[in-house]
Amino acid sequence: MVFQSVAAPLPAFLVTFANASLFGWWQGMLLSWVSSLAGAALCFYIARFLGRDAVEKLTTKSALQSIDRFFARYGRNCIIICRLLPFISFDLVSYAAGLTSMSFSGFIIASAIGELPATVIYSYVGGMLVGGAKMFTMALLILFALSALVVLFRKIYVNRHQDDELKANNKN
Repeated sequence: MVFQSVAAPLPAFLVTFANASLFGWWQGMLLSWVSSLAGAALCFYIARFLGRDAVEKLTTKSALQSIDRFFARYGRNCIIICRLLPFISFDLVSYAAGLTSMSFSGFIIASAIGELPATVIYSYVGGMLVGGAKMFTMALLILFALSALVVLFRKIYVNRHQDDELKANNKN
C-alpha cells in the first residue's frame, strides 16, 4: 500500500482485496488501513519538503495564504470528504495537503476517519472472494505490479542511456 501510494499506478482497492483475501477480512482491513495511512503520511511529507517552494513560485503569495487559511479552517473536513469519495485520487489529496499549512496530525486523523469506511467495505468484499473471483483479483494485482515494475525499469534504463549520451557529447 505504501508503494502504491507513492509510486505505482496500482489501484488501492486491489491491494485491499488481496490483503483481505490473503489474511482474512479483519486482519487484511487493518493491514490495508494502517499501511495506506503510512503511504499517505509519506506523500504528505514528500510534498511538504519538496513541493512548497515550487508552489510558491507558481502562484502569488496572497493566493497561497488564502489556501492556507482555508485549510487551517476547513482542512480536516475537506480531507474527510475527499477520502470518502472513491473517484478522488487518494495520492493527489495527500500530496495537495502536504503543500498547505495544514498540520500533519489534522491530516492523518482526517485521513484515518475518511478512509476507514471504504477500507472496511473493500476488505469485507475481498475476504468473500473465492474461486475464480479470487484468482481474477490476484491476477489483476500481479499484472498491475508487473506493469509498474516494467515502467520503473524502463525509466531507469532510459535515464541511464540519456546520461551516457550526455557524457559522451560533453567529452566531444
